[in-house]
Amino acid sequence: MGIIIANIVAIFRKELQGYFASPLAYLVAGIFWLMSGFFFVEILLGPEGVIQQGMAMDQLGMATQAEDFAYKFLFFFLSVMGSLAMFVLPMLSMGLYAEERKRGTLELLATSPLTNWTVAIGKLLGVLTFFTVMILPLLGYEAIALSAATPPIRPAVPLIAHVGLILLAASVLSLGMFISSLTDSSILAAFLTFALILFLWLIDLVGKNIGGPLGTALNHLSLLENYNNLVKGVLDTSSLILFASYIILGIFLTAQSIDALRFQRS
Repeated sequence: MGIIIANIVAIFRKELQGYFASPLAYLVAGIFWLMSGFFFVEILLGPEGVIQQGMAMDQLGMATQAEDFAYKFLFFFLSVMGSLAMFVLPMLSMGLYAEERKRGTLELLATSPLTNWTVAIGKLLGVLTFFTVMILPLLGYEAIALSAATPPIRPAVPLIAHVGLILLAASVLSLGMFISSLTDSSILAAFLTFALILFLWLIDLVGKNIGGPLGTALNHLSLLENYNNLVKGVLDTSSLILFASYIILGIFLTAQSIDALRFQRS
């Protein structure tokens, strides 16, 4: 077990160092920060932002609660961040294995003593850590905005909401890692990952149109539906299980994909 953990840590450090040395990763992070900052200002201070809504209600003499507006801001902002992440995450996952294929090092990786699960977990932890670093500035913005709420918002609400964002990212990156293992084209991997995530993001619309047991089952598979449950501050066990299932499925399929390559080369 100690050797397995050491190998995972080694792969994790290699991947993380690669992201911090990649100009493309910094470009993606810069675009993400620019867009998230824009939406943060618009949702909080824009003409239709939550502060303007609160002032309008005060002028009309309607009773307001600061905690409700803080909760509304957090839900709107993280909902937008979830949608924005859907575009950013495929760009982070596209090169996890595709670049290995392009450079011809995937065959060496497939025939190395390292298990496929070890490599997949290490790669996933590396890219997920980089994404977590990307959202750290957002936590500072939110902390400043929410600190003005009276009464203060319950700490469990933003905690569960951000756990939901991390689980969403881990699910998308895990599935994107599998798709990246199937091709040597990073662009194609990003496009296919986006298409898959968009389908899983909106599958609840299909479920609502179908109805019945099948429609209910499709609703449970929706990334959007389960992400919104957590963003609302509701610790939904079924949502946690679904995200964990997507993460494990992505790692499993990736390991099987590399194992198939190892079998071809043997």
